[in-house]
Amino acid sequence: MNTDLGNYRKSYEKQELLESNISNNPLEVFQKWFHEVDTNFDEGETNAMTIATVGLDGFPKSRVVLLKKFTHEGFIFYTNYESEKGRAILKNPKVCLSFFWPKAERQIIIKGVAEKIAANMSDGYFESRPRGSQLGALVSHQSEVVESREVLKMNLHELEKQYQSKEIPRPAYWGGFIVKPVSMEFWQGRPNRLHDRIRFLLNDEFDWIMERLAP
Repeated sequence: MNTDLGNYRKSYEKQELLESNISNNPLEVFQKWFHEVDTNFDEGETNAMTIATVGLDGFPKSRVVLLKKFTHEGFIFYTNYESEKGRAILKNPKVCLSFFWPKAERQIIIKGVAEKIAANMSDGYFESRPRGSQLGALVSHQSEVVESREVLKMNLHELEKQYQSKEIPRPAYWGGFIVKPVSMEFWQGRPNRLHDRIRFLLNDEFDWIMERLAP
């Protein structure tokens, strides 16, 4: 197999990113960008983000998850704490999040430290999920080897009968993480590959330092 992708090219020309036009708080910039993309561009799931962790085997691994909330403290998503991803985060909480919105020609890269959110917050979100998603969290021992899809379907059917007309409890191994950022980089595509890159770094006084990076 030999596939040459050298001619795959795109010129980025839609917008620009200037220090004079953005807040000095990167979380406010994120909120603005997210709202603009969600409102003006058909990106599908605007809240889809890639999270990169360092696994227990020492290798980095990236996968797409869904952002479910962002606050002045950071970015919240939910997962199985006993999954490959969950165990990696509990061993090494330094993670990287990235959002890529190709139709807006924008990317955000966030380095931060993840920690579990309060149990009552996980309870509240779990209760808001559709019953099918709640049962899915119970039936799936995420990242473990399974014999077949039929086994999963059979186990799900048993749980459906068990919890028929009953409240489904949140399993203790399932809940949220919040990623508290220490670095946030905003990338805006520009012509001739002279892209705009603005990075914010959190210093020891918990102030954000803004700097422009070469493309």
